[in-house]
Amino acid sequence: MTKPSLPTLARPGLLFMDMDSTLIRCECIDEIADFLGIREQISAITERAMRGELDFAASLTERVQLLSGLDADVLEQVYRERIELTPGAETLIRTLKSHDWKIGLVSGGFTYFTDRLRTRLGLDFARSNVLEIVNGNITGQILGDIVDAEAKRRCLIEQAAIHGIPMQQTVAVGDGANDLPMIRAAGLGIAFHAKPKVQAEAPAAIHEGGLETVLDLLARD
Repeated sequence: MTKPSLPTLARPGLLFMDMDSTLIRCECIDEIADFLGIREQISAITERAMRGELDFAASLTERVQLLSGLDADVLEQVYRERIELTPGAETLIRTLKSHDWKIGLVSGGFTYFTDRLRTRLGLDFARSNVLEIVNGNITGQILGDIVDAEAKRRCLIEQAAIHGIPMQQTVAVGDGANDLPMIRAAGLGIAFHAKPKVQAEAPAAIHEGGLETVLDLLARD
């Protein structure tokens, strides 16, 4: 059987990235929790979910409930003071866009952050969870369906079809267990500084360097 070729910069393609601990260097929900003094409690749940030890949707519901009553102004503070792009992110995005690639951001995090990053970086697509905010406070609820592992995989396939990009020309990059279905579905799936389960199961893995190293894994013919 012929080994499938790698996605190439010579043709239009589609890159899908996770947000927390992939496009950015932190986990947003852990940073939000810090303002309530419950960072350790939520961070422990986040870590177990990313390792694949907990059901993602159930763990997210539990973590968001713990944020109930928090002033929503904290979200802007987190975006302004805590979020830092992973080194190489802008180089990766700029290079792919110069080769007519589409770029999507899909996250189990929150639209407050993904929407801002989409605008800031000129991304083509972003999808994540909607935090319910009432009277200026986080209610502890998520509106609509949770963006879980299956939703990430489905978004990748749908966006490839919308843009007429063959799946062989798609790349998915993530670090957590909830990224594995999209990593497996992509033409090239990459574990980026990932949890052990993801490193073990992804077709490719990056252990050192920034996001620009994704480019080293693409064909250039």
